[in-house]
Amino acid sequence: MAFGIGNTATKNAGSLERKTKALAASQSKSSKSAAKIWRSRISWRITSAVFLTIMTVQAAILTLTLEQKEQQILNEIQEVGRSSIAPTLDQTTKFLDSPLTQEKANRLISSTIVNGLVIYTTDLLPLGNYGEPAAMVMLDQDSLSKTYRSTDGSSYEVVYRPNDLARPYIIVARLNSDGVSKQLFQYVQQTILIMLLMSAFVTTVLMIALGYWLLEPILFMRDNLITASRSPENPKIPESPFSPTDEIGGTIILAQKLIHQNAENMMQVRSAAEDKIHKLAYFDTLTGLPNRTLFIQKFTEMAFNVTDDKSPRIAVITMDLDHFKDINDSMGHNVGDAILRGVGKRLRTSLPDSAIVARSGEDEFAVCMPLSTDLNNGRDLAEKVSAIVKEEPFKVYNENFQVRTSIGVSTFPDDGKDPNDVLKHADIALNRAKEEGRDRFKEYTEDFDKAVQARFQLLRDLRDALENEDLTIFYQPQFDLRNGKIIGAEALLRWFKKDDSKEGGKYISPAEFIPIAEQSGLIVPIGEWVLLEACRTAKKWQESGHEIRIAVNVSGAQFFQSDLVGHTKSVLKETGVTPHNVELEVTESVFMDDITIAINTLNELHELGVELAIDDFGTGYSSLSYLRQFSIDRLKIDQSFIRNALTNDDDAAIARTIVKLGHSLNLKVIAEGVETKEHEKFLIDEDCDEVQGFRYSKPIPQDEFWEFLQSYNGDLSSFGA
Repeated sequence: MAFGIGNTATKNAGSLERKTKALAASQSKSSKSAAKIWRSRISWRITSAVFLTIMTVQAAILTLTLEQKEQQILNEIQEVGRSSIAPTLDQTTKFLDSPLTQEKANRLISSTIVNGLVIYTTDLLPLGNYGEPAAMVMLDQDSLSKTYRSTDGSSYEVVYRPNDLARPYIIVARLNSDGVSKQLFQYVQQTILIMLLMSAFVTTVLMIALGYWLLEPILFMRDNLITASRSPENPKIPESPFSPTDEIGGTIILAQKLIHQNAENMMQVRSAAEDKIHKLAYFDTLTGLPNRTLFIQKFTEMAFNVTDDKSPRIAVITMDLDHFKDINDSMGHNVGDAILRGVGKRLRTSLPDSAIVARSGEDEFAVCMPLSTDLNNGRDLAEKVSAIVKEEPFKVYNENFQVRTSIGVSTFPDDGKDPNDVLKHADIALNRAKEEGRDRFKEYTEDFDKAVQARFQLLRDLRDALENEDLTIFYQPQFDLRNGKIIGAEALLRWFKKDDSKEGGKYISPAEFIPIAEQSGLIVPIGEWVLLEACRTAKKWQESGHEIRIAVNVSGAQFFQSDLVGHTKSVLKETGVTPHNVELEVTESVFMDDITIAINTLNELHELGVELAIDDFGTGYSSLSYLRQFSIDRLKIDQSFIRNALTNDDDAAIARTIVKLGHSLNLKVIAEGVETKEHEKFLIDEDCDEVQGFRYSKPIPQDEFWEFLQSYNGDLSSFGA
């Protein structure tokens, strides 16, 4: 029996301990929830809104009742004054005798709030005046209902009627009201205190209710979302303690379901994305071949796959499809894409399994393959690849396309110990193959690398020359054939590259550094500098009385890649040169890149007032229908036609046609490359407008041009033969 009692006691003790722990956990959770609620921004916003609303309502009520309270206090003062005055009045039998003796009046004024009073008969005849004089005077019956408060609030005048006094008199009493302001202040203080206490109480009760029914569930759901955002693929969120039957509890359950669904979806998307990213990172999407990154990786693995203590020899080629851009531009990208897929498929199926075939650029492919007895050098692989591509045309949309290739060849480890270097050397050889006319292959030699290094060094030196202002401008005069006057000068860029030689340096041919500047994009800042300097020079000539047009060449990169219009406008404003004394020369091939942009740009430039010329006209393939839309002033015949016009009938015919074409379009025509008097006579006979060339002057520095300008007599025949 004792054992049973002890066992029961133990069970009860254990149950009590669990309940105590549960209660403590509940209190701890409640405490934490309460702390969170009062730390949350939304809690404080609701608290502030409720508190301020109650305070605002109470303040409005206080404002409305303050005047009533003041009137109540004044009414109380009036009643005290009546109670003080009425008992002191005597009954008199004489009609004009005052019911108040002077002695009583003095006692009344000294011992009560009455500071003064005036007694009237019921007919408003004055019977006596005691103490402080009253401001109010009873003139008629309307005056009986009035009161008066002094401006400083110290006194309050009221009228007591016979009914108020139980005597047949009317009394105007001046009562002391100094305490009104103090009583009002106390009233306001008490009211504000009550307002604060009531606002705090209502806000607290409301917040407890909102916290239990609204804020606590919202904060719980917020914690769930924060946890899910930190670990979206594996969110560890607790089970909801709130009832799913109400709106918020149901929303929490729904949010938790969405969090778990999102985690599952992200895991699936992640897996699919990793596969997709891997494919995009290492394979070409169009041909399905490895891209350059994977090619280098596989090439590296192949190169360092050492067997018998001997590294394999590997031939590497890179190849471009010749004139592929023309196919894309003329036939469309669908045709170009089909050819690329065809080339990739043909290479993959025709080369051994040991070969790695990749698409490494837009129309560039790369192949590497271990050399064997069948293919024992890179030249053999290049010939095989070239033959594979050329063996038969590619048929796309029932049309045949004969594709030819330029190929660069290098060999591992002969041309480099690092696979990246070997591939780079193949690219260098490929560029040399394209420079030499395409449709051929070139094997890498160290001379190629030296040429590339020299090219990069020249680019670095050119960039330094621009920054250090080592570039200069020469000017070649332009003449009017009809009157022999100098009407213009072409600004031509020159570069004197300084060195440690005896001469201090040498001039670098524009044919050598201009193409490098154009390919690198450096031509844009160089061209902007040339335009600014040329316009400054033209402004000097203009101020000296020589209205000479300055002609500045504009490259294709400047025309399309820079804000040519904005820069020209800025230069005109900065230098102050007359706009029509500036001419921009653009080759016709530039216009063909984008006719719409070309037309818009030319129109905007023409609106600035500058003149426009098409340089090297006749060497491109301008459409006459577009030519009519160009806002241009001048056609410039390429010097190659003028130089050969006396010995080549075709060149003479082209020059003659350009002159007639220009005049039919109301354009001026200028010929460059005039070297002899015979050239000049030919152009005069063909009615050409303007000329420039070595017959008159080579391009010369600014100072020499100024001397030439001052000494020239205006006669073209003075230049001799």
